Amino acid sequence: MGWRPPRWTHSLPLVDRRIRALNEIDRLSKGERPLNPVSAAGRTFTTTFWGTAWGQNLERYSDFINRLPRARTYLRAGAVIDLQVEPGLVSALVSGTEVYRVTVEMDPISRPKWRSILRDCGGAVDSMVELLQGDLSGAVMARICREKGGLFPSPQEISCDCTCPDWASMCKHVAAALYGVGVRLDAEPGLLFKLRGVDPADLIAHAEAKLVDGTCTCNSRRVLRGDDLSELFGVEILQADPAADPAPSGTPDPVGRPVPAVDRARIRELESHRRTLEARIALVDEEIARKEAWMARIIERGLARSR
Repeated sequence: MGWRPPRWTHSLPLVDRRIRALNEIDRLSKGERPLNPVSAAGRTFTTTFWGTAWGQNLERYSDFINRLPRARTYLRAGAVIDLQVEPGLVSALVSGTEVYRVTVEMDPISRPKWRSILRDCGGAVDSMVELLQGDLSGAVMARICREKGGLFPSPQEISCDCTCPDWASMCKHVAAALYGVGVRLDAEPGLLFKLRGVDPADLIAHAEAKLVDGTCTCNSRRVLRGDDLSELFGVEILQADPAADPAPSGTPDPVGRPVPAVDRARIRELESHRRTLEARIALVDEEIARKEAWMARIIERGLARSR
């Protein structure tokens, strides 16, 4: 992160910051690639085990703690206007004084550490089902969230960069992007495995191996299929099906009608517009609620004085 003289500005109200972020989304969404903004409202950004555990992992390291309060404000304001998660890489655009580009590189989980997690969590199929659903027993939860030994990254495994003038490697824009990852994990827990460079199917394969050799001590014999994994993790797990050989786009169907090709770029563009509209609606709803609360206080004070 190159150093530039900081340009100090007054802190903007939340509503103004949101309006600025929405304007940037409108401006940048006309480019080649649709944006994928993070929408977070309320004091609690996440509701599932995966998203909440990600945020708690960030908050327990002193390396990050000083930047997190401002980062939460940025996230509430919708300032993370684009967030992309790839294996070992988080890239984001964060709206501040200007739009800053954030890059977070993350080390893949080491093979010995992953094998240890498989050994500790894969011995009981019941525990694996709980893991996939995010409804974990205390023992499995503690193992997955273990500091410096679990699935979540430590500061030493994270390398951050931002185009803002802040000299710190963990600036508020980087921290806001990392909080945004937690919001994404609520809907797509499979992104955590993608980010750490491991395959969630390994967990099931390990449990199946223990069932076959008789070393599994659990009572349940349930093993999830690939389609179950796809539903629970939010990722597509391809399975060989020799009977299925779908026709390519544009070829006739059995009736003889041509099958239209899917315009995926148009779908992504419409999805980006949908998220922008939802964010604007949420902003208007919040402003209405704030004014209603203000009017209620005024009326209450007037009634109190009349008594």
